[in-house]
Amino acid sequence: MSKRKYNIAVVGVTGAVGQAMLRVLEARRFPVGQLLPLASKRSAGKRVRFNGKQITVRELTRDSFEGVDIALFSAGGDISKKFAPAAVKAGAVVVDNSSAFRMEKNVPLVVPEINGADVAKHRGIIANPNCSTIVTLMALHPLHAAFGVKRIFAATYQAVSGSGAQGIVELESQVKDLARGRKISKSVYPHQIAFNALPHVDAFLDNGYTKEEMKLENEGRKILHHARFKASTTCVRVPVYRAHSIAVNAEFAKPVTVAAARRVLKKAPGLDLLDEVSKNIYPLALERAEKDNCAVGRIRKDCAMKNGLSFWVVGDQILKGAALNAVQIAEAVTAL
Repeated sequence: MSKRKYNIAVVGVTGAVGQAMLRVLEARRFPVGQLLPLASKRSAGKRVRFNGKQITVRELTRDSFEGVDIALFSAGGDISKKFAPAAVKAGAVVVDNSSAFRMEKNVPLVVPEINGADVAKHRGIIANPNCSTIVTLMALHPLHAAFGVKRIFAATYQAVSGSGAQGIVELESQVKDLARGRKISKSVYPHQIAFNALPHVDAFLDNGYTKEEMKLENEGRKILHHARFKASTTCVRVPVYRAHSIAVNAEFAKPVTVAAARRVLKKAPGLDLLDEVSKNIYPLALERAEKDNCAVGRIRKDCAMKNGLSFWVVGDQILKGAALNAVQIAEAVTAL
């Protein structure tokens, strides 16, 4: 990273990911000159803590970005579409956590451990991939580099915090109501989430998949630079507070053994290998929550595919799936 300091705006600073961005910037000692916390008119005037100081949140407007070097956006796609161009026009580089620009041809879609060099191709906006895409590819990419992935079948087990704070509140309230024999209420999810598993994350498309499910294939192709990559995914919301888990069955072009896969994964940056089933050691959502690294385990030969592997990968979707990845992209920008 450069020794100069950078003026950083965080859009959506009062949300879970925005708050995590502040903590990650602090923890990684990002060279922040001035921090500009931005949010909706409703949140303006609140105070956020950064590097030991209380800083007042300002209302987001198109004129908010004068003097800003890098703007980290985490306020939803509509906000990004409305305000990111204004930030770029003011001279800032935008790192956007929404889906607004991910599939645009001239916008790099980046996981720094995988395709960090793509940052240099930006024209003002760099997109952060979907959280479950990032977690999956953290384990899949090293294997792809060694053995050449052809296709995967995946099932995600996604935490309620992926729906925002309201997802956590709904799960907590339903558990309490059920324990007391009361009727539950639901508003975030179409069915009870407590003690349940909902095969429904995001809106359904005409092909029967959801938007979330198609992201793994579409974003995976762009990040891996692999136009023929195929992914059939089922995304499931589960009653877990934090960290997404993904079961992956992958087919490769080259022969692959479990031992060779473990050697590759053990060296992969940002990934912990937890694969000792005789000792009940494998990645757990509960233990990955609030950890930077993803973890992979349950590695075995796939018995239904030639040159296939099955594995289980888990990662904190608020950190590596969002805030940490965005800050890593910002670090790559400072190195250009």
